[in-house]
Amino acid sequence: MTSAWDEGTRLHEAAKEIRLLVFDVDGVLTNGQLWYGPEDAEFKAFNVKDGQGIAWWNQLAGRQSIIITARSSEIVRRRGDELGVAAVFEGQKNKWACLQTYLSENNLALNQVAYMGDDWPDIACLQHVGLATCPVDAVAEVQSVCDWVASLPGGQGAVRDLINRLCEAQGLLPQFV
Repeated sequence: MTSAWDEGTRLHEAAKEIRLLVFDVDGVLTNGQLWYGPEDAEFKAFNVKDGQGIAWWNQLAGRQSIIITARSSEIVRRRGDELGVAAVFEGQKNKWACLQTYLSENNLALNQVAYMGDDWPDIACLQHVGLATCPVDAVAEVQSVCDWVASLPGGQGAVRDLINRLCEAQGLLPQFV
C-alpha cells in the first residue's frame, strides 16, 4: 500500500522544499486547553516529543521555525526560546499578513513553508503555503484546506509526526537517530 508521503508523491516532493515551519500554539503546540490560576497565572502543557522535534529541526537540521499566535503569553515566548524558534509573533489577528512580512524579510518563498494550524484564523496561511497541515482535531474547515491531516491531536504528537515526515523526505533522519 502506498503512503501519501512515499517518494514521488506530491507530499513527498513538497516536503523536500520545506525550510520553514510555522506553528499556531493553542490546539497545535498544546491541546488547546487554557488553565488559569490566581493572580493572572496562566498554564499551558507542551508535548516534549513535539519540542524535541522542533529543536532538532532548528538546531541539527539547520532549518527554521516560527510561532504565530493570536494570544500573548510569556509561556509561549519561553518555550520558543527553549526550542530555538527564530521568532514568536504574538497578538496576531491577521496571521497571513504576519507570515507575508516574515517571508519577505527573510527571503523565503511560500513553497518553502509548512504551516500547522487548527482553527479559522489559520486558514489564510494554510491556503498559500507549500505544505498545509493540521492536527486530527482541527476544525473541519481547516482540515478541508490542508494537504495533510496528522493522525494525532494538537499537543499530543501531531507536530513531531510532521517533523519526522519532513526529515525523512529530506534525508535528515539518519543524523537524528
